[in-house]
Amino acid sequence: MTVASTPAGRATRAAKADGAPAPRQRDPEVTKARILEAAKKEFAKLGLAGARVEAISTRAKSNKRMIYHYFGSKEQLFQAVLEDVYADIRMAELKLHLDHLSPEDAVAALVAHTWNYYLKNPEFMTLVNSENLHKARHVKRSARFKELHHGFISMLERILDRGVEAGVFRPGVDARQLHITMAAIGYYYLTNRYTSGVIFDFDFMEPDALKKRLDFNIETILRLLRP
Repeated sequence: MTVASTPAGRATRAAKADGAPAPRQRDPEVTKARILEAAKKEFAKLGLAGARVEAISTRAKSNKRMIYHYFGSKEQLFQAVLEDVYADIRMAELKLHLDHLSPEDAVAALVAHTWNYYLKNPEFMTLVNSENLHKARHVKRSARFKELHHGFISMLERILDRGVEAGVFRPGVDARQLHITMAAIGYYYLTNRYTSGVIFDFDFMEPDALKKRLDFNIETILRLLRP
């Protein structure tokens, strides 16, 4: 049977004859991406418990049936969102090409990238907070989540080894502990910006304050690593 003789083909021919636009064919990948983006915003705003599938489908210009078809359940959709946001930050790190930079420049670039990623993607931090409230229940059962992080610590270890060999870093620094510290000094500042702003009496999100904080973060990490 030719394409022209199928119902979709006949509908397209009829639309052309009437001068009307041909019916759009559904692209599963585009639909799934739109649902994931809508779900990311909804889960970041309201958490897993507060988010509603109806609201996600409305935001995605889709319907509940398609969400369940592609993702199975709200819990599985939440897991897919977590996988997606972590894949995004890990892929963005690969684009930095840190192995081609000097050890000190590589560390500074990674600290700056992490900081700027948090600023540009505030949903990332709220989703991480939400999953920690669930004690990592969803990412623990995700094979993709584990795969996303296989090479990350190895990359950081290579930078540290190159720094030790060049004499600019001290030996014995644990790459995992370093990453936790690098993430934490930016993460804490931003997640606590409102209460800390009251305590210290300045706007944590004012451009000059953000620049000073990033400079401080980079210098802090480099001082930690130097002999």
